[in-house]
Amino acid sequence: MSKKVCLIAGVGPGTGMECANRFSRGGYQVAMLARDKKRLNSLEKEIEDSHGYECDVSDLDHLVATLKQVAKDLGDPTILIHNAVAGNIDGGGASRFMESDPARLERNFRVNTTSLLYMARELAPAMIEAGEGAIVVTGNTSSTRGSANFAYFAPTKAAQRILAEAMARDLGPKGVHVAYILVDAAIDTPRTRPIFAPEKPDEYFCKPSAIADEAYHVAHQDRSAWSFLVELRPDIEKW
Repeated sequence: MSKKVCLIAGVGPGTGMECANRFSRGGYQVAMLARDKKRLNSLEKEIEDSHGYECDVSDLDHLVATLKQVAKDLGDPTILIHNAVAGNIDGGGASRFMESDPARLERNFRVNTTSLLYMARELAPAMIEAGEGAIVVTGNTSSTRGSANFAYFAPTKAAQRILAEAMARDLGPKGVHVAYILVDAAIDTPRTRPIFAPEKPDEYFCKPSAIADEAYHVAHQDRSAWSFLVELRPDIEKW
């Protein structure tokens, strides 16, 4: 119980898993939230001091109950990594606003934005009381640009970024660092590579392990030099 706790929401086979690895190596107990219980069981065996919690963050009541269970089991988290995402891969791929079920927008908003609000409301009070803590949100280019094929995704990521900014302005003076990592690239995961760029070379993609390293760095920045918006992209990316 002497180790600090990092809670990661959205532990898939990419950025979330690499964040769990990185914070474990940094000496944290890691609480991993994901829908896939089988994956969580496997990661618990691979990652030291990791603890899996089966949770769909869109089920807000269950989410809050899970957060309370984590605090009971491990202690209050001092770091939250919000990596849960619902978007264009879920529900049939990219689509224009006239081509898909409008209910997708509500589903995406709940996962990408509302769950962040609920998690911050639940975890921030203990961070404020302790006088330290970090909330790091993983985002992407859709948070700044509404492309035609991302009508059910981009609005929710833009709202997520603005919510994080509002929280940063509120929580910063109270000792809690909030940051938004904007990944301006395709992330190299087993899901995204074959869908978005199967023919591209390795250097086209952003490595999940590199994103995790940056999340760890941002979460441990000196209080005199906190970042809010952190942009990541491969050196060959056009911007």
